[in-house]
Amino acid sequence: MLHPSPAFMVTARPRALARWLSFVAGLIVAMVIVGGITRLTNSGLSITEWKPITGIVPPLTDAQWQAEFDNYKRIPEYWTFNRDMDLGGFKAIFFWEYLHRVLGRVIGMAFALPLIWFWLRKAIPAGYKPRLLALLALGGLQGAIGWWMVASGLVERTDVSHIRLTVHLLTALFILAGIVWTALDLRALHRSRLAPPSRLTLLGGGALLVLFVQLMFGALTAGLDAGYAFSSWPLMGDAWFPQGTPMMSPAIANVFDNPVVVQFIHRWFAFAAAGLLVWMAARAIRHGAFRAGWLVIALVVVQIGLGIATLLSGVQIDIAVAHQANAALLLIAATCAAHRLGRLPEKPMVS
Repeated sequence: MLHPSPAFMVTARPRALARWLSFVAGLIVAMVIVGGITRLTNSGLSITEWKPITGIVPPLTDAQWQAEFDNYKRIPEYWTFNRDMDLGGFKAIFFWEYLHRVLGRVIGMAFALPLIWFWLRKAIPAGYKPRLLALLALGGLQGAIGWWMVASGLVERTDVSHIRLTVHLLTALFILAGIVWTALDLRALHRSRLAPPSRLTLLGGGALLVLFVQLMFGALTAGLDAGYAFSSWPLMGDAWFPQGTPMMSPAIANVFDNPVVVQFIHRWFAFAAAGLLVWMAARAIRHGAFRAGWLVIALVVVQIGLGIATLLSGVQIDIAVAHQANAALLLIAATCAAHRLGRLPEKPMVS
């Protein structure tokens, strides 16, 4: 039988690590919300330089503000849409992009500094250092992806690439799921020093996969402004799929680049994702995960309602932001339910 070593019993602090990771997960949810506001207010291109260190200091003088505004005036978005913008209007869009970048730095420090402290205190349980380092590396990569996304809209385009925006959002949500899963493993380890990490079951993995596919189409919908294409539901205009929609070649390009097709897929794949998520939730409830299971079901219902409301409102900002925030909460709840299924004993093989 396995027994924890005396050093582990003295120094490892899985509950403290779990609480720290839960706090970081909360910051990431806030980041997703601010990112949605930044996108919906067309603020994402207001800062045209990437300064990972010095960029945390905003413009403080009139001359600095004017210099930032002059940089913005050089990009296509300004000349195409905002030539009548004054400095006050620029400050309004600058605020959201600045807040988004500052939150990214705060999350980086909130993860890296405690990680170093726990490491030096030998408080990290055996086997968890590689996972935590991988999450840290993904966080650093996410910062680079964010600039890669912004850079796509500074030269020839009047907005950022919808593909790069999708990669940026999905990476953030993948990190969120990884942090939540790790926190749950650590909580289990706190309850039992011999608890192994949870495994990803076929049902749990399938439910999370279809959720990520739906989140991908949500990001594509946002990046293409596809939500504005039709503000009716369940029909798109007068038909389930509008006749005469211009189609791209090759056909696969329509799945990622055609706003009408992307909105159509996002509308209806939602119910396939909902079905699998509810199935997983019901299974989790049967095995004692009442809170996570019922929360998944409730958030699925809310998410579908918010999606429909977003369309019918013409993508009203507060509703659209609530839709994105609820998606992050649904991912957390689904991760908890999938984690619970992974802790069930495997069925013995019948010979």
